[in-house]
Amino acid sequence: MEHWLPPATPWGTPLPSRPGPLHQLERGGPAEFFAEPRTLAELQHWLAWAGPEGLSLHSIGAGSNLLISDEGLAGLTLCLRSLRQAPRIDRPTGLVEVDAGEPLPSLAHLCARAGLAGLEWAVGIPGTVGGAVVMNAGAQGGSMAQRLVAAELLDPASGALLRWSLPQLDYAYRQSRLQLEESHGRPRIVLRAWLQLEPGHDPLAVQRRTNSNRSSRIRSQPYTLPSCGSVFRNPEPQKAGRLIEDLGLMGLSIGGAQVSTKHANFIVNTGGATAADIDALIRQVQARVLAERGISLRPEVKRLGPFSDSAAAERDNTAGGSRPSPGLRARPGP
Repeated sequence: MEHWLPPATPWGTPLPSRPGPLHQLERGGPAEFFAEPRTLAELQHWLAWAGPEGLSLHSIGAGSNLLISDEGLAGLTLCLRSLRQAPRIDRPTGLVEVDAGEPLPSLAHLCARAGLAGLEWAVGIPGTVGGAVVMNAGAQGGSMAQRLVAAELLDPASGALLRWSLPQLDYAYRQSRLQLEESHGRPRIVLRAWLQLEPGHDPLAVQRRTNSNRSSRIRSQPYTLPSCGSVFRNPEPQKAGRLIEDLGLMGLSIGGAQVSTKHANFIVNTGGATAADIDALIRQVQARVLAERGISLRPEVKRLGPFSDSAAAERDNTAGGSRPSPGLRARPGP
């Protein structure tokens, strides 16, 4: 069946580097092998191929919260943004079944038009449903934990399909059991999710709230420059952006990487930034906040691939994305 599968990309061919498709910072090295499955059968085919080849595994969605190493990614990188069909919406009950590759903004607009309330917050997050399930994405007081009923997962090591309920995901602020499992070498791939929204609302009213949230995000965040979204988790009850701004770090730069002058919890690529520049700036901001406020900021952005301090990067990430799963052996890069 290989003839209908997208070909893997050999080492030396970079990941597409436009804002949006794979990596929103427009920086990072090449993938050794790359595939973008459109169906579960294609995904299973690539996993079956990668195992005997001894390849490590990375799965990404929209790439909106990633920092990919300048050295690239060894092994097989699976982009799941095309793993999607039209969301299945039950208007009377408000139950929504949606595939992992569905963009959050389009889902938010679709549900608003159906008169379903509860996803207005998601309209400004440029990620996919799969990524949102993994990290418990949220904004403006809402989060996946408030709406998720269950998620269907694929275990790459065994090939088993799993259905985890909300309690099994063990959600906390911007984290989940899925991240912990991945950090221990047991990744799971999100295939779809079931969300419970509130039916029976006036579609125009829900659309107004959704559009208002989108406008608010555009006004307050640096949408005109490449970024990887919010860099740090908020150290509740404080806000990471406020801590950084109060220390006068807005505009701080390393190479082409800059702490945004519009929102301090964003690092933007002003042109020519390397992943190493961005990583160094993240660490410099962390060091300043720790030294002057005694608060350790944990990154929300996920690093993939080797960085100058791999051990620290893995600790920061919660989930170490470059670890192979059992049955997918690590293989040295070229």
